[in-house]
Amino acid sequence: MNKIYLDYNATTPIDPLILEEMLPYFGSSYGNPSSIHSFGNKAKSALDLSRDRVAALVNARPKEITFTTGGSESNNYAIKGIAYALREKGNHLVTTSVEHASCLETFSFLESQGFEVTYLDVDSNGLIDPEKLSESIRESTILVSCIYANNETGVINPIGRLAEISNEKGVLFHTDAVQTIGKIEVDVKSLNVDMASFSSHKIYGPKGVGALYIKMGVNPVSLLHGGGQERGKRSGTENVPGIAGFGKAAELVKQNFAEEEKRISSLCNFLEKGIFDSIDGVNLNGDAPNKLPNTLNISFEGIEGESLVMNLDIDGFAVSTGSACSEGNVEPSHVLLAMGQSNKEAVSSLRLSIGRFTTKEDIEKFLEILPVITERIRNTKL
Repeated sequence: MNKIYLDYNATTPIDPLILEEMLPYFGSSYGNPSSIHSFGNKAKSALDLSRDRVAALVNARPKEITFTTGGSESNNYAIKGIAYALREKGNHLVTTSVEHASCLETFSFLESQGFEVTYLDVDSNGLIDPEKLSESIRESTILVSCIYANNETGVINPIGRLAEISNEKGVLFHTDAVQTIGKIEVDVKSLNVDMASFSSHKIYGPKGVGALYIKMGVNPVSLLHGGGQERGKRSGTENVPGIAGFGKAAELVKQNFAEEEKRISSLCNFLEKGIFDSIDGVNLNGDAPNKLPNTLNISFEGIEGESLVMNLDIDGFAVSTGSACSEGNVEPSHVLLAMGQSNKEAVSSLRLSIGRFTTKEDIEKFLEILPVITERIRNTKL
C-alpha cells in the first residue's frame, strides 16, 4: 500500500535537494566552525550562507538570525530571555490561550518564578482581538507573545496590528511564526516584530534546527552559556549539516513561493469542497478568510477525531487530530475549547495539512475513502 501523507503541519518530508546540500557536512566537510584552519573555515562558510538564506526569506539582516535546535527552543529563548533581561523593569507578560505548548509551558514556568501572565481569549473563529491586547498592557508589561498562524486550525492572527499596539506602548513583541514560513509571506520588518521563531522541519528541512529572529537592539538573556557561539547568544558547537539544510530549505521556499502557494491553495480548496459535498454533519473550525492556504481543521459530528485518524491510517492516510506535540493525548484540543467549543465538539476534529509533495491524485483518493470511513464509524455507533 502506498501511504499518503496529509499531515504537513506536524512535519514535512525532507526535500532530496536539501539532503544533497547536507551530505558533505556529514562526511569530508566535518570541520568545527570555531576552528580557524581550512576545515573550520569551510564549515563557517556554510553557516554564513545559511544565515543569509534564512534572513532573506523573512527580510531580516543576517546578524539578526540566531540558529537554535528548533521552534521550541526559539520560543523558550525569546520568552525567558526577555523575561529575565527586563525583570527589573516589570514582571507582567501577555500571551494568548491558543499558543503552541512550547510557549504555554514556558509562560507557566515563568509564573512559578513570580511573573504575572495574562492569557488573552480568542473569538469563535480563533482570532485575537487587538482591542483586548491593548487593554491588557500595563506599566509593568515587558513582553507580548502571540502566535502568528495556529498549528491546529491554521488561523492567521493580525500580527502586524498586534505588534504595532505593543510598540506604541513600549512593550517588546514576539511571535511564534513556525507554521507560517513557506505557507504565507513573512516579512519581519513590515510586521515590526522584535522577535520571531522559525523551524526547519516545517519547510522540508531537517529536524532539530530552527532560528530566532532578534531585532537589532533587542537583547534577551542567553539560556546556554559556554563557548560564545552565535555571537554569544547561544553557546554550543553548531549543527552544521542541519543548518546547511535549513538554509537550502529557505532558499527553495523563496524561489518557488508564488507558484507553490497557488498550487497548494487550489488543492486545499478542492479538498474542502470535496469533504463538504460528500459528507453531512461537518464544520470548518477557524476563520476561513484568514487561515493558512494548506490547512483544514474540520469537525465531524458524532465521530471522535482519534477514531478517524486510526481508521484512515489503516487505509493508508496519515492525518492528525491537531497538534503533533499532543498526539496520543485524549484531552480535547485547548485551541478549540478556547474558541468556545464543547468537549464533545473539540474531540471530533480532524486536521488536514498538505504540502510540496501532495498531488491531486492523493486528494482524490482521500475523498474516495473518507466518506466510507465516516459512514462506517457512524453506523457502528448506532
